[in-house]
Amino acid sequence: MFTFLLVVHAIIAALLVTVILMQKSEGGGLTTGGSPSGLMSARGAADFLTRATAILAGLFIAMSVALAVIAANRGGSSIDTSLARPMTPPPAATAPANPAANPVGADNGAVPLAR
Repeated sequence: MFTFLLVVHAIIAALLVTVILMQKSEGGGLTTGGSPSGLMSARGAADFLTRATAILAGLFIAMSVALAVIAANRGGSSIDTSLARPMTPPPAATAPANPAANPVGADNGAVPLAR
């Protein structure tokens, strides 16, 4: 069933893209004011492509939510462990062999800065 709904979702997405691309460009979009007889007029609201876009967009959102719920509640899925490496402990920090050879505060042969 999930696969069938996924195919229907892909068809709705393709139809939505097609309907959007078929619409006449009003020019400007959000950057300019456009004409007063735009989307909010009686002609713009009653246009078939505008209504088809709204219906397909609603179906697309509803199918997205439904598929997400179905995928979350779907049982039987497990994590693939075929590439997992065995856990090994990190290497232990090694202490110097002779702690007296490197006393704290020694200059270790560093050259002092010229003043």
